[in-house]
Amino acid sequence: MLPVLLLLTLTVVPLSAQELRLPARPADAPGGSEIVRAVRSMEQAEREARIYAEVARGNVPSWLRTLKPVRMARPGREGPRTVVVHVAPDYLAVGSDDDYFRVPLTPATAQRLADLTGTSLPTPAIVDAIWRAADVRLGPDSLPPGPAMTTLPVFERHEWMVEARRAVHEAPAGALVAGHHKDVVLTARLDTLPDRVAIYGWHRPDGRPIQPLYTGHEVDWVDYSHGVRLVWRTVRVDGTALDLLDLLADSDLAGLVSDEGVVGRRRYGGG
Repeated sequence: MLPVLLLLTLTVVPLSAQELRLPARPADAPGGSEIVRAVRSMEQAEREARIYAEVARGNVPSWLRTLKPVRMARPGREGPRTVVVHVAPDYLAVGSDDDYFRVPLTPATAQRLADLTGTSLPTPAIVDAIWRAADVRLGPDSLPPGPAMTTLPVFERHEWMVEARRAVHEAPAGALVAGHHKDVVLTARLDTLPDRVAIYGWHRPDGRPIQPLYTGHEVDWVDYSHGVRLVWRTVRVDGTALDLLDLLADSDLAGLVSDEGVVGRRRYGGG
């Protein structure tokens, strides 16, 4: 049981249905392939504005909406603690159940969508937990580095590679899958580097990430390897529902969801 003092300083939230907070997909919404054609010639800002608008109107696959529980056994000051987070089964995609596109996004757009859906971006510790809990570990596909890696044609090429892996692994829609993208993450490093994006993950089959926690890119950088995994803000700690962002701010509890302790900047563009 959490100490009474702790309950007075953290926001205790009700545990509601674990679904992304989005409207129903409109009947006339375009599929992922049509969206890709529409945004192919757009500059980054215009492209991301279109993607945001599509997600905001509910143009995401139905199987992406139902979040998956991930259990984390973490050490606490008074012994082992059990943390349960609910996460999207795959990286953010636009389109229909059968015609969708996982779209890499800048952290600013990812944060806007997290705010819209009642979610957060993960910490590296949560990314590791997702990989361990995954129903299917797809593994990474890398492409040659260079200026083209930030362009939509390369995003498309990588998406084809991911889908080929899904077919080989016979990963059903809605299964918790991991390993096929680097995550845009929250980290204490951003407390002193607010103009950067933090990425982590792309786990090899043995569980080692190809990408250690990295903050070398400017905040508007996005390439084909990046993915946006949404994490429900409500987290269960030994059965008590608390807000993930409150946990990250609490010096006694931040270690339950972060390997770095307290994270000061718990959102891109704000605290």
